Amino acid sequence: MITKKSAMHRFKNIILKILKWIGISIASILFLMFIIPILFPGKVSEQVKLFANKHLAGELDYKKTHLTFFRHFPSLTVSVDDFLLKGSKPFQNDTLLAAKEVAVGINLKNLIFDGNVKIDEIYVTDATANVFVNTKGEANYNVYVSKPSDKPKDTTSTGASIKLDLIKLRNWNIKYNDHAARVLVDAKGLNYTGKGGLSEDIFDLTTDLNIDKLDFSLNRIYYAKQKTLHADLITRINTNALTFVLRKNELRINELPLKFTGFVSILKDGYNLDINAASEKTTIRDMISVLPPQYLEWAKDTKIEGKSDLFFSLKGRFSEPQNQKPRLKARLMLKDGFVSNGKAPVPMNNFNMDLNVDLPDLNTEQLGLDLKNLSFDLGPNNNFKAVVKTKGLDEMLINADVKGAVNLQTLTQALGLKDIDVRGLMDTNIKANGIFSLDKKLFPKTNGYLNLKNGWLKTKYYPNPIQNINVVANIINTDGTFKSLGVKLNPFKFDFEGNPVFVKADLQNFEDVLYKVRAKGTLNVGRIYKVFAKKGLDVSGLIMADLSLNGRQSYATTGQYSSLDNRGNLILKNIKATTEYLPQSFYIKEGNFEFENEKMWFRKFFANYGKSDFALNGYLLNTINYFIERKGTLHGKFKLKSRYILIDEFMALKDGDNSKKSIEVDYAKVENPKSSGVVIIPKNLDVSLEADVKNVEFKGLNLNNLFGLASVNKGEVFLKNTSFDVVGSRMKIDARYQDESPLTANYDVALNVLDFDVQRAYNEIDMVREMATAAKNVKGIVSLDYKLKGDFDKNMTPIYPSLEGGGVVNLRDVEVKNLKMLSAVGDNIGAKAFNNPDMKGVNIETHIKNNLIHVDKFTFKVSILRPTISGTTSFNGLLDLRVRVGILPGGLIGFPIVVTGTHEKPQVKIFSKKGQGIVDALYNEKSNKVIREEKRAEKKTKRQQRKEKEAQEQKAKNAEKQVSKDLKEK
Repeated sequence: MITKKSAMHRFKNIILKILKWIGISIASILFLMFIIPILFPGKVSEQVKLFANKHLAGELDYKKTHLTFFRHFPSLTVSVDDFLLKGSKPFQNDTLLAAKEVAVGINLKNLIFDGNVKIDEIYVTDATANVFVNTKGEANYNVYVSKPSDKPKDTTSTGASIKLDLIKLRNWNIKYNDHAARVLVDAKGLNYTGKGGLSEDIFDLTTDLNIDKLDFSLNRIYYAKQKTLHADLITRINTNALTFVLRKNELRINELPLKFTGFVSILKDGYNLDINAASEKTTIRDMISVLPPQYLEWAKDTKIEGKSDLFFSLKGRFSEPQNQKPRLKARLMLKDGFVSNGKAPVPMNNFNMDLNVDLPDLNTEQLGLDLKNLSFDLGPNNNFKAVVKTKGLDEMLINADVKGAVNLQTLTQALGLKDIDVRGLMDTNIKANGIFSLDKKLFPKTNGYLNLKNGWLKTKYYPNPIQNINVVANIINTDGTFKSLGVKLNPFKFDFEGNPVFVKADLQNFEDVLYKVRAKGTLNVGRIYKVFAKKGLDVSGLIMADLSLNGRQSYATTGQYSSLDNRGNLILKNIKATTEYLPQSFYIKEGNFEFENEKMWFRKFFANYGKSDFALNGYLLNTINYFIERKGTLHGKFKLKSRYILIDEFMALKDGDNSKKSIEVDYAKVENPKSSGVVIIPKNLDVSLEADVKNVEFKGLNLNNLFGLASVNKGEVFLKNTSFDVVGSRMKIDARYQDESPLTANYDVALNVLDFDVQRAYNEIDMVREMATAAKNVKGIVSLDYKLKGDFDKNMTPIYPSLEGGGVVNLRDVEVKNLKMLSAVGDNIGAKAFNNPDMKGVNIETHIKNNLIHVDKFTFKVSILRPTISGTTSFNGLLDLRVRVGILPGGLIGFPIVVTGTHEKPQVKIFSKKGQGIVDALYNEKSNKVIREEKRAEKKTKRQQRKEKEAQEQKAKNAEKQVSKDLKEK
């Protein structure tokens, strides 16, 4: 019989044994956790590094490595600190990924029992990733190199392999910038966990994703700014077909929930998409949470109620080479909206919106907008309603009905807007139905008006308001064409800083506009910009106008100037202006413009651009038509005076204060940060200039006292009968210049110069050193008459393989000493006089094409000898010249010499006519790339030459037989 005491003793022993074994097990596990990293560190580290070097195309660097259980318990992980991975070509100097720690989890079973390193987990912490695709579609992330082989797999080989089940990313900042698609995604504070058999051909990936701040833009338009994102996803991934099926995909952007279904397939040349998204049965407040951050502060203190639904789909193929793009559809519905601020006398009530968007092929010319309803009210007789339906863009089908009478002060108070105070009574009633097309001069049948009485606008950025704003605008169109379109502005006026501004306009028949415009007032531009908090426009400029414009559009185009009655003055002072293709701003110090019928005279115009200054006197012709016509061109004639113009600061990619450059210029700057770009010429100018410039500087070359005629026409600049002083000589020039992109341009130039100091030109002009290396050994005066055409590269430097042209160089009074090519000839024939030949008065005619300079025959004196030289040389110094050394009497008797090799190491053969040709360079004008550089032609034996000749003859016979066969068949 077991007593109670013995039972307790036995139970106590069992517990002690269990605790003992647990302690031994824990100690053993801890021992193994310490001993395994000690036993295997070399093998693991070596095999992981071997794997990385074998499979990564980008440069990899890191500091310390660790093998431990404790960083990502309970996994055994190989960790590297301060990890740095650079991109694939051509981005090998740019960082793709930098991380405080990158760790890979090792499969313990394979390591202990098989001695193999199997990677099944990846951890990356505190990382910054920069993913970039340039405008050519080249990406920096192609760093993983897979090397397929026809050989059977060697199952006995050692080395690291990947079979992933877990990916953990902690505290990432990711920037995805795709210039080809014009997409930017910037995610900060990203945390990601992905689980699944990632190494399987088909697997389900479970994803948990959180982003603290997310920006998304397309074509530089931000659709999301500093949004928080949470995603709970299950995605089925087929690695064989590169297809992602969205099985469970729940997102939350700020407070707005979204659910996604569909799939994404990655194709060889793009994507195949079928994605549907919905945010159903949410609230208007949830929808507002995705607005830009500046509006969210407003929403915190405002009572917002109502229901919202959002539907979105993207379906189709995206392929840039095949010009295929998917179709986008979206629908947003807001119902029973209510917005109220505590200070508002009445709330905004019954706010409803139903908007449908359809964008086939992502083509804005097919854009369909259907605003079935946009309505709200602010109490009795204070409501607004709009119904608008459009299809297309350049040729837009419109059906619109907009009607409302709103007290703007009540609206502002109901919305609780803090930074702006708007007042006035706005009343509008506009109906339009038909096609709007500028090209076809169609306008929807329209009848309507917009009235604003006693308007007032004040912001927190400036203490004084724009007040007494009154607008009475009427628009009517009876037959759907420009002919019956009439717009009447009677009047538009306001007061600002004690200065009244008044505009009255009556425009009829837009096929041939009959206009009557009266404008008078003074506007402080600097202060008006402060009202709207526009940064970067810090010039306190003034615009003073007193204009009366009366006439018909055709009067100017048909020369009926006496029928025009355009008069008055427009004065600008201290105005800052920018254009999207120039890096800096123009500062108009003073501009006094006088209107006189068809002409807008520049009576006084002084401006600065960087270090450059301009004074213009002349006129623009037909300026009224420029503003009326679509894609109009400004015509004009001016006298231009300047003390200094620096061409370099006009180059598109130079640094400057202009933050509103074109997207093409911005992308070119990002992709070519060390390049200057070329000068971009406006396409809408047809202006002639009589130029008088004291000093023009271009890439360190000074041109002084420039006089001549310049013209700008449709994006091209022409110089005619222009002359200037350069390196102490007067040069005459005719030229044409045209940009092709921010990075390329082409030009033609015909130049003539007398009394040119060769040594000074060689020392001061880069192009002379490049094109005429022999000038290094020439002293004295030459004359030049030459024509060239070619391209500029991304630093506005001539691309020498693109050069084509020719001309004559007259060695008027020169001294040629120790020219290596001539000295080598002299050494071989025992005539030291070749070291100092007499070349005075010699004309050398050359022709340039494909980086080769072809030299026509020219003769000169060397003591009693009469050498004649002809042949070919290249810009990289190759020689293939024929020299005939004439002997007395008069050089009638002579012997041949061939000079090959290079300028620095010429090779001479006496009594030989057989040189070694130079294969010319190949240049692609469309891509502005050198496909092949010039090179020495291969030497061929007589047997090879005979075989090639026989092959060519046989090819010709076959072609003749084929022609005869085709004729018989016909």
